[in-house]
Amino acid sequence: MQVFRVGGAIRDEILGLPVKDTDWVVTGTTPEAMIASGYLPIGKDFPVFLHPESKEEYALARTERKTGRGYAGFTFNTDPSITIEQDLSRRDLTINAIAEDEQGNIIDPYNGRQDLKNRLLRHVSEAFVEDPVRVLRVSRLAARYTHLGFRIADETKRLIQDMGASGELDTLVPERVWSEMSSALNEKDPQVFFTSLRECQVLDRLFPEIDNLFGVPQTAKYHPEIDTGIHLMMALKKSAELDQDNDVRFAVLMHDLGKANTPAEILPGHHGHEQRGVELTRQFCEKWRVPKATTELALMTCEFHTHIHRAYELNPKTLLKLFMRNDTFRRPERFEKMTQACLADARGRTHFENDPYPQAAYMNRLVAQLNQLNIQKVVDSNKHGKELGDAIFNFRLDYLKTIIEKGPE
Repeated sequence: MQVFRVGGAIRDEILGLPVKDTDWVVTGTTPEAMIASGYLPIGKDFPVFLHPESKEEYALARTERKTGRGYAGFTFNTDPSITIEQDLSRRDLTINAIAEDEQGNIIDPYNGRQDLKNRLLRHVSEAFVEDPVRVLRVSRLAARYTHLGFRIADETKRLIQDMGASGELDTLVPERVWSEMSSALNEKDPQVFFTSLRECQVLDRLFPEIDNLFGVPQTAKYHPEIDTGIHLMMALKKSAELDQDNDVRFAVLMHDLGKANTPAEILPGHHGHEQRGVELTRQFCEKWRVPKATTELALMTCEFHTHIHRAYELNPKTLLKLFMRNDTFRRPERFEKMTQACLADARGRTHFENDPYPQAAYMNRLVAQLNQLNIQKVVDSNKHGKELGDAIFNFRLDYLKTIIEKGPE
């Protein structure tokens, strides 16, 4: 029995980055022997075990053979005779196909260290095409490491392009896609996940709603970058720079989908893109099974982001209707997240990257002050149903008018 440290831990250690998770591969043994040594079996598809003390995952070295379409269409062989080199051969990228034995010796049969030095994300072998999830994973790693100068190797781009043309990407299941996309959104440069897929000519197959925004013009006065797709990537990048959470980043990603469907005769204007985008956002979230709370914030942001941008132009009644429509008095934290997405949108434009955006603080201040208003007297009145609802609305409206008239605190 031999134990090897493999994959991402070696990669990040060589790069001088913090090692978050350590993966181990074991050769020369059997599942029965692992269990007899105190390891706890947890793998469903192939033998993976938890170390009896560290609780880290130890997998038996394995080879795999493609037996069907999609990421699940494999059979695995975990015979004790399988070598670490054979195990490494099935991995996606050369920089992930590096191992270290118990004596500290590096096993690097595919020159992963050289690709780390050259900042290349390169596939190990043609077997890369057998697992469509790898397309998403490579783009996610590009989003993680682009600030270090990494890029996807040209031959790997061509391979991914071929995978798109073959229809293999159509076998991806929603849960895996969302898992990779969600992880990519949390990277340092989440926009690179999508631009990488576009460079590999598969963004249109995976996320056509996003790909359709590239080449759509906007009014230069408000969007000097012109291209809607470029604006979206700038806004997503800004969201990461602002350290916004994943729900906000996803809302930013969805906020302008409706601009792809703007009638040609009104371009470069986009009147009504908010409502057009709502149904596209809903379909996108249903297709990839996006969590409910994440979906709700994205829908809100898509429909109302221009209201937030025009906050100082809205009259008190419109403001109050906006707050009530979004259940703001019960969910102020969700409303604040929407204003944060609007901040990233506003700054995700050429020459506007560092502009002030007082609308966010203004709207959240109004909500906070309205939430301090004691409406109990109105609730305790003899009014019921619609009459009570109208009375509460008017009571809040009168208070909102006084807040606005007083101006900033």
